[in-house]
Amino acid sequence: MLERRELILGTTIAALGGAAVANTPADKLMYGLIGKMLAKPGQRDVLLAILLDGTGAMPGCLSYVLAKDPTNPDAIWITETWDSAESHKASLQLPAVQKAIAKARPLIAGFGERFETQPVGGVGIGGPAA
Repeated sequence: MLERRELILGTTIAALGGAAVANTPADKLMYGLIGKMLAKPGQRDVLLAILLDGTGAMPGCLSYVLAKDPTNPDAIWITETWDSAESHKASLQLPAVQKAIAKARPLIAGFGERFETQPVGGVGIGGPAA
């Protein structure tokens, strides 16, 4: 009986969360991006250091996480959450970001999957990107 109540409660919470997202104006939706970047062979750690160094103050950035792909020694996963798509777009024009892109470009072999998302909430990793 308790399992059934938990299932009903979980379904109700999910439905309420979905309703909240459905009723959020488009200009108030958060923006998310998950992408795979491929470093030139043996350059992943150098590329990660450059990307981490270029992620200081980025207005509207709620989360920027760089992760090593455990199955590919040259792959990096980048997971970003922004207060809006506009903030993400504007960040690409920041001098520090432009500098990091220019410095990183020679180390990038290519890109893999890329997914845009609409985050609805969660927990950050806490602390500055490091």
